[in-house]
Amino acid sequence: MLRRNLLHARRYPSLTLQLLLTPIILLLLFVYLFGDVMSAGIDGGHADRSDYVAYLVPGILFLTAGMTSLGTAVSVATDMTEGIMARFRTMAISRACVLIGHVIGSVIQTLTALALVLGLGCVIGFRPDASPVEWIAAAGLMALVSLALTWIAVGLGLVSPNPEGASNMGYPLIMLPFLSSAFVPVDAMPGWFRRFAEYQPFTPAIETLRGLLLGSGIGTKNAVLAVAWFAGLAVLGYLWSKARFNREPRR
Repeated sequence: MLRRNLLHARRYPSLTLQLLLTPIILLLLFVYLFGDVMSAGIDGGHADRSDYVAYLVPGILFLTAGMTSLGTAVSVATDMTEGIMARFRTMAISRACVLIGHVIGSVIQTLTALALVLGLGCVIGFRPDASPVEWIAAAGLMALVSLALTWIAVGLGLVSPNPEGASNMGYPLIMLPFLSSAFVPVDAMPGWFRRFAEYQPFTPAIETLRGLLLGSGIGTKNAVLAVAWFAGLAVLGYLWSKARFNREPRR
């Protein structure tokens, strides 16, 4: 099943490239169009685009994870509507491997996309200052986030009536990073909005990744919240997807 999904991604790369293009455009847009203004706001009036690149890239990485997981929802919904899932049910294979193949394939694609975006960030001025241990921790955090978002996307694909519906239902995975500290600090947000931004899943994950890559310290609170949020989402997504797949009628 993993081989099948990786072959699909290789033979039909348009969806992956389309989803990857959005975070790349946003990265370039915010750096070169808004970089000086945003850095002046963050640094108390001192405009330094390189400072904003360092602040922005970790947030864009998680936006990339959300965007690529949307492709998983579309892929699962496509399999459901085309009837291949019904055929898999009649075969002498484990039901779990059908979904796990989608998940592992998606996580591999997401980590590849994250590496590409991180490489682009380094080209335009991002200079991480992480030790080997911090790099390993950062990779583990991104893998956990990718796993959690992928299981949620699988569930969305299973409940969607068609691939277009899966694409629309997956937009919260894309919007939440915008409502976090990805682009501006939560301290600069209005009081009524700040509490939501501070405690939603992506803000502690972004702050933890930012601290790991820049060597500025992660803070116990952010690290615990990030792991708790996405470990919980991964478990909930798995249980939801499994229950939904086991009772899904043939189409």
